[in-house]
Formats: sequence, C-alpha cells, structure tokens
Amino acid sequence: MRESLIKAQPWLGLISRLVLGGVLFIAGYLKVGTPDKSQMAVRAYEVLPISLANLIGLLLPYVEIGIGLLLILGVYTRISAALGGAIMVVFIVAIAQAWARGLTIDCGCFGGGGQVAASETKYLSEIIRDTALVLLALYLIRYPNTKFSIDKSPKLAK
Repeated sequence: MRESLIKAQPWLGLISRLVLGGVLFIAGYLKVGTPDKSQMAVRAYEVLPISLANLIGLLLPYVEIGIGLLLILGVYTRISAALGGAIMVVFIVAIAQAWARGLTIDCGCFGGGGQVAASETKYLSEIIRDTALVLLALYLIRYPNTKFSIDKSPKLAK
C-alpha cells in the first residue's frame, strides 16, 4: 500500500500543480484585459485605501498569471505553491470579512466583481474552493517533486 502511494505521489503532485496553477493563470488572464473591473473588484471589499486597492487591482492579474505559469511548468514548485497558497489565504480572509460585514459583492476572482444583489453572493462556495486550493498548495509545499516538472529533484529519479 505504501509503495503504491509513493508511486502515485508525483502524479498527485502534477495534478495539484496543474489545478492550482491553472486556476491562478485563468483568474489572472480573465482580469488582465479589464484593469478597471479588476480595480473595482478590489475596491468593493472596502478594506484598503482606494489608491492601494487600485494598485493591487492592476498588479494582481499579473501576479496570478506569473505564479500560475510557474506552477504549471513546475518551476520553483515549493516557493510557487507557497505564494499561490498565501494568495488563496488572503482571498479567503477577504471574502470572509466581506460576508461577515454584510457586503453584497462578487469576489471578482475570475473577472467582474463589485456590488451584486444579496441573492447573487457565493461566499461559502468561494471559501470552500479557495480552501481546497490552499490544501493543494500545502501538498505541493510538502511534496514539491512532481511529474513533468522543470525543477524535478534528483531525489525522486530512480
């Protein structure tokens, strides 16, 4: 049983890399062409000063794309996973505080964002999704050696 888990680990890592990296890449890609909407989505959380929220709204899509590409390619997997997981934790906290404060916003995770009708909020599903992505990041931090990774460690090569 243990031997089959050891053999499956690099494949599970590949899936984890592709899912976490793919989500980050797609989220960034969908926002990069609409900086005004990205800025509006960050401002909607009403946590940061407007100028800082606007700056984050401009930079975040590129950060997501960069981390996503690193994960997809398997470059600096442990560091990329830590950064991706940290971003997800920030997103979880931001969504939870918006929910707790009674804001009615779209998370803006995949474009859009801003005010929505109370019936259109999806806070719980967004938190569950981002928590699952944090778990994938934690797995990759623990087991960074994966199939088809550029930075594959010689420890797994046999």
